[in-house]
Amino acid sequence: MAKLGRTKDQREALVKNQCRDLLLKEKIKTTLAKAKKTQKFCEKIVTKAKDDDQSTRRELRRHFKQETVEKAIELGQRYRDREGGYTRVLKMGPRRSDGAEIAVIELV
Repeated sequence: MAKLGRTKDQREALVKNQCRDLLLKEKIKTTLAKAKKTQKFCEKIVTKAKDDDQSTRRELRRHFKQETVEKAIELGQRYRDREGGYTRVLKMGPRRSDGAEIAVIELV
């Protein structure tokens, strides 16, 4: 399990923030390890957002603000007929400064 050089609280906050950005912008650029962690979390969020009811909205509000919840519900409706695989991670190559593997994660 990748710890990303952070404590558990910091890791969870990082993944939530990246997921929020991915839901709102539909495409973000980050390191490969962060992209893989974000992909796993975002897939679960979109799957939950398929059920547009009060309990789902309440659960999503635990993680995100209202704007992001609305976008997640919209994406849930877009992917209603899809069983999974809402995101794609594309490797971009190493970063010049430190050689970290860069990737783009986007919604399909």
